[in-house]
Amino acid sequence: MAINFDALAQTPRLLMEAKLRPLQGTRFQPTGFPDLGAAEYPSPDGAGRMLLVESAQSMANRLEAVCWDDVANGWVEPLNGLPYVRVLDEKGNFLTSSVLEAHRLNSPYILEGKDKTVFDALKAELADMEEGRVDIRKLAATLLRVDTNALLHGVFLAKKELAGGRLRMPRALSAFIEASDVSVASSGGVKNDSVNPKGDTSKGFGNVPFARDEYVSPNIVAYFNLDLAQIRAFGLGENVERLLIALALYKILRFLETGLRLRTACDLECEGLRVTRPTQFELPTLQEVEAAVPELIQTVAAEGRFSEPRVTEVTYRK
Repeated sequence: MAINFDALAQTPRLLMEAKLRPLQGTRFQPTGFPDLGAAEYPSPDGAGRMLLVESAQSMANRLEAVCWDDVANGWVEPLNGLPYVRVLDEKGNFLTSSVLEAHRLNSPYILEGKDKTVFDALKAELADMEEGRVDIRKLAATLLRVDTNALLHGVFLAKKELAGGRLRMPRALSAFIEASDVSVASSGGVKNDSVNPKGDTSKGFGNVPFARDEYVSPNIVAYFNLDLAQIRAFGLGENVERLLIALALYKILRFLETGLRLRTACDLECEGLRVTRPTQFELPTLQEVEAAVPELIQTVAAEGRFSEPRVTEVTYRK
């Protein structure tokens, strides 16, 4: 089955839900926040307690991670040919990339070093937005050419030299994981020091007991939201729209197949994935999306929408 893009033509969002469960046992460890710990809160319908298992910001990074080959330091095979920025150190070794960096193109390793290749290119292309409203279509066309994935992930070029620091692109693909009717599974342990059990714990010696809270839940759900209206508002044409939709589907399906080991004590698996809007859209398989993406990359490249070479290399020097 090919991807049925026509079923998405008149809807503003593609919404999906994936039912998850622990891969082994019943307990799982949620994400934690400084000075807060686990994000536990009352259910809005009063039916028990809710728990944020994975935040939107963390999920955005996890959806990137399944696209990157850490051994080859590049895209996984189906995504080869998509533009991105590759950062090398002064010896010519791989340092990082716009796919891996927390702020993507706004990374200090891309914009703050002595190599101004990307900074100068962005300033030249977007210089006419120093005053007035930001032209989102022009920004989208630039991102498509330099770092295509940023159109899904979003970016904030917070530098005053670039349109006064107003160049923002919100996420087109967002996700989070929640659990309902949760209960705490309390446990603990001891860091043992067999040599000096009563040693100075402030220096790492001695026995140190600790408490640990995990959770159990009958209902763990991952939610995915693809903003189709935003993608169409870029004004980049049907082929680019289809490429971005296919890339988003690839991220979601590959994450559910390979990316659900969220933490040491949070290894999940997908029991089922369903589309909640539009209901007439039938999800393709990961293999079908993997087959479609390379052809869509070639089609958009043939329109001259990508930078050449596709990978922009910069050398980071302090």
